[in-house]
Parts: sequence; C-alpha cells; structure tokens
Amino acid sequence: MNKAVWVGKIIVWVVVIFFIALGIVLGTMYLWNWLVPELFSGPVINFWQTLGLLVLAKVFFGFGGRCRGHQTHGRGPWKYYWKEKWGSMTPEDREKFKQKMKEKWCYRGESGPGAESGTSNG
Repeated sequence: MNKAVWVGKIIVWVVVIFFIALGIVLGTMYLWNWLVPELFSGPVINFWQTLGLLVLAKVFFGFGGRCRGHQTHGRGPWKYYWKEKWGSMTPEDREKFKQKMKEKWCYRGESGPGAESGTSNG
C-alpha cells in the first residue's frame, strides 16, 4: 500500500475515535442532567465537567476490561497451578480436599453463627 492510503486510514480512525468519545461524553452529560437533578437534587453539569468526571472515573476505576497483552491478568498463575494440581489428584484426594475446604470455609451449623464459641449477639 502506498503512503496516501495509510494516511487516509489514520485520519479516518482519528475522526471515528473523536466522534465516539464525543458521543460518550455527550451521552453521559445528557443522562446525568436528565436523572441526577430530579432524583437527587444534584447539579446540572456542562460538557467539560462531564469530561472531567469521566477522566476521574478512569483514574479511580480503570476501563474495567482485561489487559489484552496478558492472558492471565486478573487470574494470576494460580489458576494454572490449581488446574494442574487438581488434574494430578486421585479421586480420594479430591474428596479429601473438598471436605477440608467445606470444613474450613463452608460450615453452616444448625444452631446458627457463633454457636461453636458459646457467644451470643443478643
């Protein structure tokens, strides 16, 4: 491909991304101004305040998606460790492991919480 085609594609993508960002900001602004003042007696905000709120939300919460460069992002190496460990266990070992986890994390006594220690919340 020649250089003019690449430049044209880049310009088209920049324009598309600009209009998508503009749509997100305007949509957020109109949604805010439609709901927040009536429901919570909050302020009406303008375009720049909306953009600032979206940037602030990005700083605090991120985009919310997975990082495409790292397939284990959010799961860590533990998923593969336990998958391999579970696959190498015998059925008896698996049952023992399940029982141990139930005793440690999932116990529900019939007499309610705190019954083992003899304490009462009432």
